[in-house]
Amino acid sequence: MLAPAQLPFAALSTALKAAGESTRLRILALLADAELTVTDLTDILRQSQPRISRHLKLLAEAGLVERFPEGTWAFFKLAEHGGGAEVARSLVARLDGSDATIARDRERLVSVRAARAAAALAYFRRHAAEWDRIRKLHVTDAAVEDAIRAALAGKPFRSLLDLGTGTGRMLELFGPDIERGLGLDFSLEMLAIARDRLERAKLKNCSVRQGDIYDLALPKNSFDVVIIHQVLHFLDDGARAIREAAHVLRPGGRLLVVDFAPHEQEFLREKYAHRRLGFAPEAVTQWMEAAGLEQTMHKSLPPEKGSDGKIAVSLWLARDPRMEVA
Repeated sequence: MLAPAQLPFAALSTALKAAGESTRLRILALLADAELTVTDLTDILRQSQPRISRHLKLLAEAGLVERFPEGTWAFFKLAEHGGGAEVARSLVARLDGSDATIARDRERLVSVRAARAAAALAYFRRHAAEWDRIRKLHVTDAAVEDAIRAALAGKPFRSLLDLGTGTGRMLELFGPDIERGLGLDFSLEMLAIARDRLERAKLKNCSVRQGDIYDLALPKNSFDVVIIHQVLHFLDDGARAIREAAHVLRPGGRLLVVDFAPHEQEFLREKYAHRRLGFAPEAVTQWMEAAGLEQTMHKSLPPEKGSDGKIAVSLWLARDPRMEVA
């Protein structure tokens, strides 16, 4: 077992003072179960927004929670790294879940989650017909997911970054087998769907954030696997996105790109904002090599015979050539 992180006296004192107030301790307990906004916490704790914001500010300054902006909102969660994170999780672990205050807060959390899920479902239903039309053009999702699993099956991995996560399906697919998963997307509506999906799957080790695929605000060498699934065809500069992905791979880490092979379905460009009508194998290969990666696999999945499919789906797998550190 790893020894707990050491904190200077002043830092530990600040962390304990921040947590040692009833509302802030309740906030820590809630953030251990879900990522929440100020509005969520206001509804649950029945306190004013300025007061909740002040509590969150103190908790963040003490390193107990982290703040992630998302459009005009900001989500909060327990800190994941550092001594403050260990203090927060240690304190929450010692709370009695059957305590009346904690139980009441969790009941209200269920209501907040239900409202969030209803909003996500409404958006999904409004656009379901569009997504179904595109799905019918290519090999089934199940076949693509089987190929994705097979591509990454040769080596276990602990951390996953899903760029352009959409509904969060890749995190749901691999979440039970990894320690940490993060999905980034620019669309707030898609993030709402993804967050609901992860909560339903009880994948507390996975989370989603609003982020720019061209400018990942993430540390270098931070993920074992990065997936870019059906995203490149929306982008003006696929090479830049792959360079950013390569930047956050750990030594020996892998990048998996899944996208359409070249096709002639112009309506996808006109109606669904596809910038590129698929990619030749050598195009993505060149981008990977230019980013310093070594391609290890390319595979194409043609539509099933007798189906309405007209587009093949391609997979490219590459690895960071640097020697792995044990």
